[in-house]
Amino acid sequence: MVIGYDDAAHVAAATRSALDQGPAVTEVIAVDDASTDDSGRLLGELAARDPRLHVVRRSTNSGGCGTPRNDGLARAAAPYVMFLDSDDVLPPGAAAALLDAARRHEADLVSGLCVRRELPSGQETPWLPELYARPGVLTDPGQRPGLVRDTLCVNKLYRTEFLREHGIRFPDGRCLYEDFVFTARVLAARPRTALIPDTVYVWQVRRAADRLSLSLDRTGIDNWQARLDAHREAVDILLSAGLPKLARAARAHFIDHSLRMYARELELRGAEYRAEWWRRTRAHLQTFDTADLEAAPSPGRMIGRVILASPAPRDLPRLKEVAARPARLRPPYARTADGTPVWSADLPEVALTHLLERPAHLLPLAVDGELRPGRRGTRLRLLLHDLYGRMADAKPRAVDVTLLDRQRGTAAQHRTAELVPNAAGNLWTAETRLDLSALSRSGTWDIQLRVHFADGTHRDATAHASTGPGLLRRTALPSRRHGVLLAQPYATHSGALALRTAPGVRGALTVARRRLRRLLR
Repeated sequence: MVIGYDDAAHVAAATRSALDQGPAVTEVIAVDDASTDDSGRLLGELAARDPRLHVVRRSTNSGGCGTPRNDGLARAAAPYVMFLDSDDVLPPGAAAALLDAARRHEADLVSGLCVRRELPSGQETPWLPELYARPGVLTDPGQRPGLVRDTLCVNKLYRTEFLREHGIRFPDGRCLYEDFVFTARVLAARPRTALIPDTVYVWQVRRAADRLSLSLDRTGIDNWQARLDAHREAVDILLSAGLPKLARAARAHFIDHSLRMYARELELRGAEYRAEWWRRTRAHLQTFDTADLEAAPSPGRMIGRVILASPAPRDLPRLKEVAARPARLRPPYARTADGTPVWSADLPEVALTHLLERPAHLLPLAVDGELRPGRRGTRLRLLLHDLYGRMADAKPRAVDVTLLDRQRGTAAQHRTAELVPNAAGNLWTAETRLDLSALSRSGTWDIQLRVHFADGTHRDATAHASTGPGLLRRTALPSRRHGVLLAQPYATHSGALALRTAPGVRGALTVARRRLRRLLR
């Protein structure tokens, strides 16, 4: 089933990807949610060529994704159904893989791997790959509480009669996170579930689009409130169904995923938004119990405790870096009079004693980074902070530095540098040089670190971008390949050190055009 609204640029490709699944697909229902563009005409042309395609045209726009999906469910005649958004695609063989597992295991629900494809780069990132690392069959979702983390409805095949027998529908109207509620309703009905490792859905993310998708547009407080409402309803559904373990896992996922994602972006918003976001988030977290917080991974747990302990927004730059992936806990490292590590001297109720117990390779390391492009080479200087004495115990020895092409996901350069302690033993420095002139294309480069300890373990990290005078400026460098190279270190939204490059005159013009577009937006 394909749903779309005013998406003539993509709806035909999505629909063709469903029709191209072969004999596994006996019907495709395309629900046009009262589009005002060419969507209806394009779907009509496809339907004229393939009798499996049935087009449903709504007379009024529903304002969301739930109502058109419900319309399609009402029309479905096939024994199994899956959902497809108009701006995404199904990879070849997806429907056959899901259908084969459903029949073989007599499953009510089959779930497979989704990949996020960033456009226009095409870089793909698996969504929750650990859930789909190997095939499995569950007679009850309570056997694997981690299933609640996959709130997508689109990477799954559902037995149509199972949905109808249990009255499972999407929320109607404008519900931004209808997947959360629908998924909870499905799990609450305790489906026999099969998991397969096959890639069955390609979620295409277009962040530069003129109109962001409903869930990607996070600039207004209404988006966050919609997420809170959907999460609260999903948890209530699971609790009412007698699935407390799944409800706890859903709350832990909210802390680790939603809370961290929005906390990273808080500094991008205005003061009024930040104050309102903090107030609503604090009220929501106050409905959690201690065990819910303890079930969440350490970074989100720290953010949640700070929000609960403070009635007003505070420490946003530090919280932003704790919310990063991987997390960075920057100084100061305060302690109480009895030596207990705490978030800060004026917030001693947020104890960080768990950091004294975690292995060094799981700690939120704080590394400062300075990247200085120069004609005689580009110098990268790193400074590793001690973390409540844990680094002194772990004895960091060296750090690997990798330039990673963000668009392609490929490594361009790799360096290793020794970490040298200072006299006090609470700071370690490393220096290395990068050859930016060897980079062959315009792009954005993430600077990834791997810190090695004396016991042979390691911790992957990123560096906080130091912002001293002259550190984050654009520099023109000579290039053997291009004549000139523009290089600019910068801080990402989460504060990490990264690099933009533009080789040659054409690259310089590309940078100027991109900057102009950002200013206009």
